[in-house]
Amino acid sequence: MSKLIYLDNAATTKVKDEVYDAMLPYFKELYGNPSSIYRFAGESKKAIENVRLQVAQFIGAKPEEIYFTGGGSESDNWALKAVAFAKRDKGKHIITSKIEHHAILHTCEYLNKLGYEISYINVDENGVIRRDELEAAIREDTILITVMFANNEIGTIQPIKEIGEIAKKHKVIFHTDAVQAYGHEGINVDEMNIDILSASGHKINGPKGIGIMYLRNSVKIGSFVHGGAQERGRRAGTHNTPGIIGFGKATELAARDLDKRKAYESELRDYLIERVLNEIPYTKLNGHRTDRLSNNANFSFRFIEGESLLIMLDQKNIAASSGSACTSGSLDPSHVLLAIGLPHEIAHGSLRLTLSDETTKEDIDYVVDELKGIVERLRSMSPLYEDFVKEK
Repeated sequence: MSKLIYLDNAATTKVKDEVYDAMLPYFKELYGNPSSIYRFAGESKKAIENVRLQVAQFIGAKPEEIYFTGGGSESDNWALKAVAFAKRDKGKHIITSKIEHHAILHTCEYLNKLGYEISYINVDENGVIRRDELEAAIREDTILITVMFANNEIGTIQPIKEIGEIAKKHKVIFHTDAVQAYGHEGINVDEMNIDILSASGHKINGPKGIGIMYLRNSVKIGSFVHGGAQERGRRAGTHNTPGIIGFGKATELAARDLDKRKAYESELRDYLIERVLNEIPYTKLNGHRTDRLSNNANFSFRFIEGESLLIMLDQKNIAASSGSACTSGSLDPSHVLLAIGLPHEIAHGSLRLTLSDETTKEDIDYVVDELKGIVERLRSMSPLYEDFVKEK
């Protein structure tokens, strides 16, 4: 097949035509700095505030609770560091899960070096956080709970409302990394008791380099970037106007098509899962079977290496992943797969396929057909598989 079969939408997505068209005027015609006071610049400022309102309405927030950032990782860093520094007189204890994105885990490691204590909560074999363990970990000096909305590798959706209720009961701030869930799952920050939320534009067919942080008005934290009055003095720097406009348009499209898109992707995802599990032996689906993102399928194939699998898929013009794009250069097995109980040798043979609303059934059939041959070929070169077959 000559065309690219792109099944790595958890890493990034294609900018939709409507998003691209909405951004273009703000590069050449409406290029004014939104912080300037003249009317020409006012056009950009007005457009930005419209997007702020649009995003707020999408997640049930107030416009003044939305802050524009450079992306999901920045929003995660801001949330954790700002809460840690603002609440250090109350305590220095933070709770998170073992399957968070590295934007959370590495920030926690940084805070730990500054004297903060981090509790890492276990998940079950489906990647669902153990709520009893989480609640038991809360102490008098606990200042923050941060648990991702949906996992970027295995797609499992967490019981966010229930986690929010636990945090609220104990008067602990609750942050969720919703980078994978925003625009793919319905989110209401009040109903789900979310105090801070991170999201990113390039996961929803918007541009890269733009994200948001929702910050509940009652949560008082400091500035993240100093040097100007932008974002109500909390995040200095000239606004990325085209990016913000693109984020707004992508949000609009996601809101409009949410239910239709979820239904389409879920049906295609389930078709993919059934074919792979039924037609490729010694294969395991990772993540919750039903409580998962509509476009996510993550498999482990015994007796093969995921890196070799990706290279051979690429030769067939299939773009896939073995996990998070942020760790694709690592030879270590996924921390997420280890956390759900997979041994190293099986975790190494993982494959993440993430669909879009442009993926077709024909695409899936082509991928599965090629995947069957590739797995068979790789196993034929594995002494472990040869020994396994002999023992059988």
